[in-house]
Amino acid sequence: MKSILDGKKAIITGSSQGLGLEIARKFVLSGADIMMCARDGKTLERAKDDLKKITNKKQKILSLVADVSLSNDVEIVVDETIKNLGGCHILVNNAGVYGPKDKIESTNWEDWVKTIEINLFGSILMCKALIKHFKKQNYGKIIQLSGGGATNPLPNLSAYAVSKVAVVRFCETLAEELRGTGIDVNAIAPGALNTRMLDEILKAGPKKVGRQFYKKSLEQKKNGGTSMQKGSELALFLASSASDGITAKLISAIWDDWEKWPSHLDDLSSTDVYTIRRITGKDRKFNWGDK
Repeated sequence: MKSILDGKKAIITGSSQGLGLEIARKFVLSGADIMMCARDGKTLERAKDDLKKITNKKQKILSLVADVSLSNDVEIVVDETIKNLGGCHILVNNAGVYGPKDKIESTNWEDWVKTIEINLFGSILMCKALIKHFKKQNYGKIIQLSGGGATNPLPNLSAYAVSKVAVVRFCETLAEELRGTGIDVNAIAPGALNTRMLDEILKAGPKKVGRQFYKKSLEQKKNGGTSMQKGSELALFLASSASDGITAKLISAIWDDWEKWPSHLDDLSSTDVYTIRRITGKDRKFNWGDK
């Protein structure tokens, strides 16, 4: 475990706190050099200083204040990573926001658009900036953080839900474009985490986020939610050579037995398991909806 990422270089967006920081910690402990980026400089610097305490003498930890929704910031992050780390093998698109919390007719349109720009466009821009580099080395790992918004409707959080399902379909599409290049692209559903984003929901209150979702969030806060260990372990697996050939999948850190997947590469490659697809009448054993 300690050497599973020796010699690998990774960019982790949104890595100043929460799951992004936990993934960064896991990567460092596994031998990787990393580039951390986030929008809040003070939080980012504290996170970087914390991780430096667990590095070995050869490891490098870099950080840059960046907004992934801005193409210029993205280009700087990628260029500085390749220049100062000597390359890049792994991209973790973790940066994300909930955005506006209300019914669509009452939301601020600029805030709605900004959510799409960060969660969706930011992830796409990071991929776009790194793909040529990955292709040159015939290797790359792209790991996208998704979540419940990709698999279920989220009333009153429409920008978040739309961005998350869109980014999963982008990952599926990109993975098909990159088949045979040595670049794997996957999305992670880490589970219900107790992070600053949960605190945002509770602060917004039941009128904004809906009584059912608010009640569920209160219960999550009380019971501790899902451990960030699960999501970071899955991210490490997908960043490592153990997952080579697994691509175009949306993987649940909690419910999927992903550690055993390398033994089933043929099934994973030849079917649409663990992907987002339309449910037909036949899938639910109705005989009236399909020809």
